[in-house]
Amino acid sequence: MSHNGCAGIVPCFGRKHTVRYDKFGRLNSFSFKNTRVDPNKMRILKQVSALVLRREITTCQRTMCKKDCLFRIHPSVSQAMAENKPVVALESTIITHGMPYPHNLRTAKEVEAIVRAQGATPATVGVIGGEVHVGLSSEELDHLAQSKSSLKVSRRDLPYVISKGLSGGTTVSATMIAAHRAGIPVFVTGGIGGVHRDGENSLDISADLTELGRTPIAVVSAGVKSILDIGRTLEFLETQGVCVATYGQSKNFPAFFSPQSGFRSACHVSNPEEAAKLIASSLSLGLQSGVLLAVPIPEEHAASGQQIEDAIKVAVAEARAEGVMGKDVTPFILQKVSALTQGKSLQANIALIHNNAKVGSQIACALSKQMNDRGLKSQTSPKASKFPSSSDSNIVVIGGINVDFIAKGKTKALKFGQTNPGSVCQSFGGVGRNIADSLSRLGQKPLFISATGADSNSDAVLNYCKHMNTSGVARLKEHSTATYCAVITESGELSLGLGDMDIHQQITEHYVSQFKTQLSSATLVCLDGNIPTSTINYVCCFAEKHNINVWYEPTDSEKACKPFLSDAWKSLSYSSPNLAELCTMNKTLGVKTPEVLPSTLDETLSVAVALLRPLLEHLHCLVVTLGANGVLLCGEYDAGTVNLQPRKQKRKRQLCALHYPALAVTPEEIMNVSGAGDSLAGALMAGILLGKDTDSCVRMGLLAARTSLASPHPIAPMLTLDAVNPNKVHTQTWPKPSLVWID
Repeated sequence: MSHNGCAGIVPCFGRKHTVRYDKFGRLNSFSFKNTRVDPNKMRILKQVSALVLRREITTCQRTMCKKDCLFRIHPSVSQAMAENKPVVALESTIITHGMPYPHNLRTAKEVEAIVRAQGATPATVGVIGGEVHVGLSSEELDHLAQSKSSLKVSRRDLPYVISKGLSGGTTVSATMIAAHRAGIPVFVTGGIGGVHRDGENSLDISADLTELGRTPIAVVSAGVKSILDIGRTLEFLETQGVCVATYGQSKNFPAFFSPQSGFRSACHVSNPEEAAKLIASSLSLGLQSGVLLAVPIPEEHAASGQQIEDAIKVAVAEARAEGVMGKDVTPFILQKVSALTQGKSLQANIALIHNNAKVGSQIACALSKQMNDRGLKSQTSPKASKFPSSSDSNIVVIGGINVDFIAKGKTKALKFGQTNPGSVCQSFGGVGRNIADSLSRLGQKPLFISATGADSNSDAVLNYCKHMNTSGVARLKEHSTATYCAVITESGELSLGLGDMDIHQQITEHYVSQFKTQLSSATLVCLDGNIPTSTINYVCCFAEKHNINVWYEPTDSEKACKPFLSDAWKSLSYSSPNLAELCTMNKTLGVKTPEVLPSTLDETLSVAVALLRPLLEHLHCLVVTLGANGVLLCGEYDAGTVNLQPRKQKRKRQLCALHYPALAVTPEEIMNVSGAGDSLAGALMAGILLGKDTDSCVRMGLLAARTSLASPHPIAPMLTLDAVNPNKVHTQTWPKPSLVWID
């Protein structure tokens, strides 16, 4: 091989391919042995590898992703969410199983029109061709309304329907799942399921009730369907910890067709504002359970309630006689009741659904206004937010947050100076944000400190980050949220990149100093290289005084030098550079570095160890990412491994390094490279904070990185502790790491 690069061999399902990198870690060449390779795929892989060091870039190729497209959000819904406008989720079993055609289609469109008239955006949820749609087009509504083969899809049915590519209407439980996934807090339906009559013997209990106990969504309904055992249903909801409130002036709990059931709710709310405050309080507490708002049927349609109730008794008896059971009971009874009441039940059903849509939309608008008002109060000069639970955070992440736009052309060559056909995709990145996201998905509660503008990009990214503690993110009126735009060709070649990262300079020493309480109580503080050098120096000085462990994520080779421009680096405990960044760190300290990186694994490890030795005079541990060659973990020797646990004080120690090979990833599996390193670092931190042994921590990191590579998002939405638990990933074999002594 030529002197200006290094190569690594990566196993790939029994084959071998050679990856050659230049001295900056960029891909030089790629070739398979005894294998024909699609040149287009190779060009894409080359560009992907070249972007590894550009960690701000997020190549979100939604059209290529198969895993993440199980949920499709309609453009009108995603736009409303990005602009912090109210959205109301709607179910679709009422379309597929609740009413005959064309009443079902007409009602569905009327309900959506009511939602819009109140100032909200409707998001009807349904499954079409194995994909969960949040928001349906007019054509998709018509398809579900006329389909004879649509299934009734509850939580239980989702995996099967998706795996088979089928279509169906979503029940309350499945709609709650989709709404929560999309970030929609308010869902309107007719009535929820419950405990069936004789349920104490049959144990026939709707999944709607357990879903309300584990999914934080506000469900607006006309109470419980009157064909059910309402008393036992309310008892079950209480057991599930669900807040049940009647909407109106009394606590009387409605029974779908009747405003009174003979039972009472625990509380009541009188208007949309009170209901919105109740929902906001539930969400703020983080209870992970829902709120049921029971809206009585309008008085003008309640008069026929007794006639409908009598018909229900007859229909229930017929259902028992004919042996109708399970999910077939409700459609059977509703059809019988409609026939017995000569359509009056259908009219009442439509009326209460219309009323629920109106009330639910008003509540959604009130909730949105309250949330936006809170956001406006924080859109002042950088000021620490008051977040009571932030003291629970044992880790603080300080770094950048980006909104990324990837514009991909549809032609082989782009013509500058004119409009080119293509697609534009938005996603969310930033090294600090990515690490905080990873930690949050892995069971930690990091406090994330950053800065954004008070603009629509900020609204979009903060809405996406609802699962994170972003109380430390300042929203600044006079600045723009950090954005990055990459223009790439059809084959994946980068044509042009533009970045506006100026706002990261507003993460100042003065702003961060307002979080002294959280910093002083943290087990670990993570800094990314996007923040100003003065802020890094301040945190390092503060950490030295309070004996706090600091992890420095260099971000790129240019920013890797920041802590090393002064003695601040001596206060660092951890860092996770690649070879190029490691060279920068050493050069900044005046240490000689090789002009050309080595070409073999043994030489690479030898050079890496030599470059690590000066830094380990003060740092507790370094994690060096070697691309195709895996990870090199360096620090204090402890019983055959490297001690990763946070140190309480500095002491003389025996040093060693452990080399862990990379996990095999094929070119076809790679969707995005921008978050792999951040996923690795976040999972490593999570493992350390959980007290895992060194091997488990590193394997968690490698699994998280592989999950990121296969996702269009920097941090995979499906990232969980189980997904990176080495003991639960039985398909992966773990070779023993090799140990290298450091003199």
